Amino acid sequence: MTAELSTAHPPAVTVSAPAPAVPGTLALQWATVRVLMARDVVRFFRQPSRVVGALAQPILFWFVIGSGFAGSFRVEGAQGLGYQQFFFPGVVTMVLLFSAIFATITVIEDRREGFLQAVLAGPGSRLAVVLGKALGSSAIALMQASLFLLLAPLAGVSAATVNLPLLFAVMVLSALALTGMGMSLAWWVRSSAGYHAVMSIVLLPMWVLSGAMFPLKGAGTWLSWVMVVNPMRFSVEGVRRALYGAEASVVVGSPMSGTGLEVPVLLAFATVFLGLAAVSVSRRE
Repeated sequence: MTAELSTAHPPAVTVSAPAPAVPGTLALQWATVRVLMARDVVRFFRQPSRVVGALAQPILFWFVIGSGFAGSFRVEGAQGLGYQQFFFPGVVTMVLLFSAIFATITVIEDRREGFLQAVLAGPGSRLAVVLGKALGSSAIALMQASLFLLLAPLAGVSAATVNLPLLFAVMVLSALALTGMGMSLAWWVRSSAGYHAVMSIVLLPMWVLSGAMFPLKGAGTWLSWVMVVNPMRFSVEGVRRALYGAEASVVVGSPMSGTGLEVPVLLAFATVFLGLAAVSVSRRE
């Protein structure tokens, strides 16, 4: 009897490589925000002319206009508050405004070059794209405003009496609100020249009617109401209260001045404008 021995072959074992880890949704959103923010900050430092443009004009405004009105400006009940002291918080807000304007112009350039369309096609949400651009632009605005604040002693500001938490909160929320507003406008404008035209008829008048150049008290009836509802007024009054105290803010502002409403109101406006920017960016060409 012939016994045939059959060799049983063991079943083949397939070893598959582990699947690459896929980052969670939150990690993807944060990566989008971080990349866009870093890109704008790096671009800013590679263009020194933007630093000069955003700082030189406000400094000239403060010295020239402040000196011109120094002899004729009087605020009832504000002893020792000359025009240069009154004008200084408005110029701080101007630095934030100009920095936000110049930073959001990159939205037009990135959209024209197809960069933003490519980002929108990626996994990052529209809100992540807006936050990335807004945080980058706001960081640039805060850096330039901080440089201008080095001139505060020339405006009679004492470092010992400055309310730093209030000043920081007002500047951050103002930068976010202005950047959100700028992005909402920039997404619909097709050229940088068109954006400058929009800036001239929308953003600059908002700054002029914010209480930066002249107090609300003494303004005409219709003009005072425009200044009351102007969101940028809360930025100027918040900076003024942080630098000079509540008393200086009350004597030159509206009846709501000095009540501590600047931070919550600016938070609401920043939320609204960033939401509008997200809606604008979600619309593709």
